[in-house]
Amino acid sequence: MKTEKQTKKSENSECSRKAWIIAADMGYGHQRTAYPLRDIAFGGKVINANSYQGIPKKDQRFWRQTRSVYEFISRFKKIPLLGTLAFSILDRFQKISTYYPKRDLSRPDFGLKNIFYFIERGWGKDLIERLKKNPIPIVSTFFTPAFMAEEFKYSGQIYCVICDADINRSWAPMDPQKSKIKYFAPCSWVRDRLKLYGVKPEHIFLTGYPLPKENIGENLGILKEDMRNRLINLDPNKNYRKIYGPLIKVSLGKLPEKPSHPLTIMFSIGGAGAQKEIPLNAVNSLKNKIKNKKLRFIIAVGVREELRKYYAKNIRDLKLDSWVHILSGITTDEYFKNFNEALRETDILWTKPSELSFYAGLGIPIIIAPTIGSQEDFNKKWLLHIGAAYSQENPKYADQWLYDMLKSGDLAEAAMRGFMEIETTGAYNIEQIVTAGNHPLKS
Repeated sequence: MKTEKQTKKSENSECSRKAWIIAADMGYGHQRTAYPLRDIAFGGKVINANSYQGIPKKDQRFWRQTRSVYEFISRFKKIPLLGTLAFSILDRFQKISTYYPKRDLSRPDFGLKNIFYFIERGWGKDLIERLKKNPIPIVSTFFTPAFMAEEFKYSGQIYCVICDADINRSWAPMDPQKSKIKYFAPCSWVRDRLKLYGVKPEHIFLTGYPLPKENIGENLGILKEDMRNRLINLDPNKNYRKIYGPLIKVSLGKLPEKPSHPLTIMFSIGGAGAQKEIPLNAVNSLKNKIKNKKLRFIIAVGVREELRKYYAKNIRDLKLDSWVHILSGITTDEYFKNFNEALRETDILWTKPSELSFYAGLGIPIIIAPTIGSQEDFNKKWLLHIGAAYSQENPKYADQWLYDMLKSGDLAEAAMRGFMEIETTGAYNIEQIVTAGNHPLKS
């Protein structure tokens, strides 16, 4: 039986290896980013800043209003004229300035000033006061909890994980030169942008985005195994393999004779449920391939039961058996678990360019659905820049343009570009810095 001294020592030892992992339930982006870091989460749980147990009603109400406005306008955007106008007004507060010409962008914008106006009046103070009782490092996947921690004098380390390929001014604090917040940058674009916003270089770590460990494995073992099977499906005519065989052999080893699964496309619906008609148009176009068991189609709908019912109703009449699968979950953790498992046998990821843009690093080529907002415009630009994605053509003719890309080997090339260009060990890098205090990846 442990003595009180031994118990305290054990608790202190656990604390030294753990952190408060904080996300926000604002769509899936911030929660998905936090999910791979759950191994270092104190108590094994990720805290949602807008829905934790005991959150004051006024804080909860403010968070809910913020989310509701965004989700409504995201769905409303497709309404001609009025929707476009409403979204353009909202997007002005999220707009990312052009990178060139390089200049000092450290001056706070209206959106950032507005955030601090509410924080200075107590927004988030309850959360930080609770965390102060055990001041281990805070790792937040959204900027506002990091700002709250600094504003309310949190004594521990404060880290912020960025989940886009470029960011607006709101991600950096009011006075970056005086701030102690440190940033985990998923790519060099974010690193360089943070410097323009005035963040000190020694507070920026180029870690890569935290991709799910269960899709990577020790020494990239799982990732490479999945890639070997995927490339065969993506290059049916061997056009890519004929040219780049040596690169494949060095990077992945010998490919199997046959793939482990049929050609599989996953369409991922965003948290706001926008663009829900796209996968239905695609499935209708591809239904002959699906009926003949040449193609499997997954529609990932998240935790929204109304979306699951919507697709179940619309797909039922097509009689495509289990070759069109609706992927969902009761909780976000269950959904992410199911999603990551399905990715292992997914060959093409079709999605708007959210945080899922970084999943191209798993060697999954991305078909880019229309963007929603300035951040997704820049994510799209980044994906096209590294050659890991293609913009979607008309979904009603997916049976034509998708198969043209397969026959040419273009999607196989995009898969390899993503695998080669995107850092895949972000979760491990972040854990190393947070738990061991090692800073080997300083920008």
